[in-house]
Amino acid sequence: MSEHTAADRTSRRQLLARTGALGVSIAFAGNLTELFAGTAAAQNLGHTGYGPLVPDPKGLLDLPEGFSYRVLSREGDKLRSGEGLVPSNHDGMTALPGRHGRVHLVRNHENRADGRVPVPTVEGLTYDPAGKGGCTALALDSRNRVLSERVAIAGTAVNCAGGPTPWGTWLTCEETEDRAGTNGYTKDHGFIFEVDPANPYRSGAVPLTAMGRFQHEAIAVDPRRGIVYETEDAFEKPFGLFYRFLPHHPHGGLGTLRAGGRLQAMRVPGVPDLSSIQETGATFENIEWVDVPDPLAAQTPIRHQDFGPKGITHAQKLEGCYWGGRCVYFVSSFARSAEGSAADHYGQIWRYDPSERRLTLVIVFGPDTNLQLPGESPDNICLAPSGGLMVCEDGNGAQHVFGVTRRGEVYAMARNAQAIGTPQEPEWGEFAGVTFSPDGRTMYVNCYTPGTTFAVTGPWRR
Repeated sequence: MSEHTAADRTSRRQLLARTGALGVSIAFAGNLTELFAGTAAAQNLGHTGYGPLVPDPKGLLDLPEGFSYRVLSREGDKLRSGEGLVPSNHDGMTALPGRHGRVHLVRNHENRADGRVPVPTVEGLTYDPAGKGGCTALALDSRNRVLSERVAIAGTAVNCAGGPTPWGTWLTCEETEDRAGTNGYTKDHGFIFEVDPANPYRSGAVPLTAMGRFQHEAIAVDPRRGIVYETEDAFEKPFGLFYRFLPHHPHGGLGTLRAGGRLQAMRVPGVPDLSSIQETGATFENIEWVDVPDPLAAQTPIRHQDFGPKGITHAQKLEGCYWGGRCVYFVSSFARSAEGSAADHYGQIWRYDPSERRLTLVIVFGPDTNLQLPGESPDNICLAPSGGLMVCEDGNGAQHVFGVTRRGEVYAMARNAQAIGTPQEPEWGEFAGVTFSPDGRTMYVNCYTPGTTFAVTGPWRR
């Protein structure tokens, strides 16, 4: 997820941690209300948080008064299935409803070739035995007690984010383009895989090759049309693209995406780089979708391929993606001209309306002048049942989950208390995979390092 250097460690998060400045407002431009249009959350927005964070005497997770957590799983512990150890690098996650009030958590592990604790290889669930990444699945009862914990897919690589499907599965995304023979891999990587957390053997370990081979980040499914939108977090210029996949069987279920479809990339006429757009409300009509010449990237990465004389539209750090109302929203975490972007920004949220073929810049994150304010580099985001967004920031230093109201007010919801640095260079692992239980009573979130999955309960509807 994060790509930061030691020089970044004296960051705004460290300063926030040292000064206790946790109630500072964020600089936003745009109307947050529209992010929640058509959702139940839109009816209950407006609170400005749950109060200051209370230091956790156990040194794990700081929360507002009235909230509590349960540790569901930690890296290095034994999986309840007996298949091995809980893998490291907890990343993207979703919570899906099960029978009799159960919740199925499916959790990514963003392990590279040098992953600390790999996902154990399991017969029938392993794509490439040399891959260290994958997913694990937890089944919880109505009181968030862990009933089972097992491998859901293994042998994949750099499983960063993904997204749920309307039919109750998880699409896990590989954020890499490594080919067979690179880093010891025996197969090509850079694919999406479907995972059934209730019964992983039903989904197996089959790459959805028609959905493209590139540095995937997240997906969102249009529940009416069955179209899958995909973000690409490319690490160097030319930066990633925003894609849509048109399945041959758009209204199927588990396994139907294997039947293939058409992969297309978004072209915004006259805009080769989304970072060049700085004004919220900027709207572009007649968005074009161009067939990807070679979705498997057999010779050339997709973002380098020839999309014709009009070119294609790129953006740096395309990450979070979700469906809301009748539109798809996607996040650009930041853009830096020093790294090749057309302009600088601290984070954007874009909305695409497929019915109108219209793209709008909805929100611009980040301070205009004071670099110590929170709000840089939004990453995983989700809608909170009590109203607003929950945002996992991506960076170094003190780590928080921030809540955001529709008025643009920001409050600290959680702070990671697990220190992994030194007194001279303090550091805490980032958060990832924030999601809510189907009944809205529990927030689940991962600490990336050391890999820890929390269930947070409290007065969410206060």
